[in-house]
Amino acid sequence: MARARSVPLHWDGTLEDLPPGIDGAIARGFDDDAEPNTLCALLISVPTSARGGGVSGDALRAMVEIARRHGLANLIAPVRPSWKERYPIAPIERYAGWRRGDGLLFDPWLRVHERAGGEVLRPEPQSLRITGAVAEWEEWTELPFPETGEYVFPGGLATLDLDREQDVGRYWEPNVWMCHSVRA
Repeated sequence: MARARSVPLHWDGTLEDLPPGIDGAIARGFDDDAEPNTLCALLISVPTSARGGGVSGDALRAMVEIARRHGLANLIAPVRPSWKERYPIAPIERYAGWRRGDGLLFDPWLRVHERAGGEVLRPEPQSLRITGAVAEWEEWTELPFPETGEYVFPGGLATLDLDREQDVGRYWEPNVWMCHSVRA
């Protein structure tokens, strides 16, 4: 019903020591010098046919339980907000703070984390770097990019910086760091 990926890593519990997004978390997870004390969620993927039934929350709670069973203090997650693609030009720093009338976080996936006891640590505007040639970006997005510039594209959480002269498109996927305390 769901696919989940995580990596154990060392985190001292401060905002300053958070890895620089998903890219940094993966690198830190392979650091043999530091004893892991935290589980970092990298992905929870639920097929479209299974969405809306609470499966993502079940997967999240399972990750918290895995961390608990291994004696880790926290589950941290660079969360990809599910509705951010609807607001790609809004900075993640503002988007992460949006709340509904009932006081809960605006974004549904952030809200799942919040309801499961997670707290927002900080937005991460440069969490995952995706770079490709112009032709690759045109294939991935099914859009032509006629000139150098900044573009909004379907599914993107931020804008794409495209340089036709250098034949490169650069995109930084933003995320929101959230933390679930594991030890009771």
